[in-house]
Amino acid sequence: MNSDTHHGGQRRSLWKGPAAVAAIFLSLLVAASWRIDDWHWPPQAFVVVGGLVFTLGVVYQWVTRRWDTCEYRAAVGIAFVAGFILLWGNFVQMADVNPLAAMYFAVPVVGLVGTAVARLRPRGMARALGVTALAQISVLAVLVVLLMLRKPEVTTWTPPEWRGFFGNAMNGLMFAASALLFRKADHREICQTPAP
Repeated sequence: MNSDTHHGGQRRSLWKGPAAVAAIFLSLLVAASWRIDDWHWPPQAFVVVGGLVFTLGVVYQWVTRRWDTCEYRAAVGIAFVAGFILLWGNFVQMADVNPLAAMYFAVPVVGLVGTAVARLRPRGMARALGVTALAQISVLAVLVVLLMLRKPEVTTWTPPEWRGFFGNAMNGLMFAASALLFRKADHREICQTPAP
């Protein structure tokens, strides 16, 4: 399915939407930083985050321009959001709470390898994101076991540890949801393929 043309034959821009989203996201971050006393980001941190959001947006537009189904586009969006939250959250987790959170950085590698093998086709992407979800949950399970060995009483876990647990469990669910949407996109593509 070719969606290089969109909305009445007009070609979708790769950069306009991502630029708008990055600008809005940065505006919200700057406004929040003025209102939160402990937020002391240097200006270059905002530039890095804005650049990352813009880059993800451009890649999203490039990946999804070949596919017209809402399911495919939603699956890519959810996978990107989950990956962004995973990387961002675990940079903080690794620095402030648990150095072993670096294990989570293997999860996006699994997703990228699966994506390369799938060549962005829905059926392959469903498998790739399913394996990514399993990798995410496996790392979470290993870290929970290690944390329980260090702190046997769950009641002694700190709030950052609880946030890390629930955040990473949610990421696993998001990768699984993305896999299901890719599967649905593949089913729709099969249904729409004309019989020979």
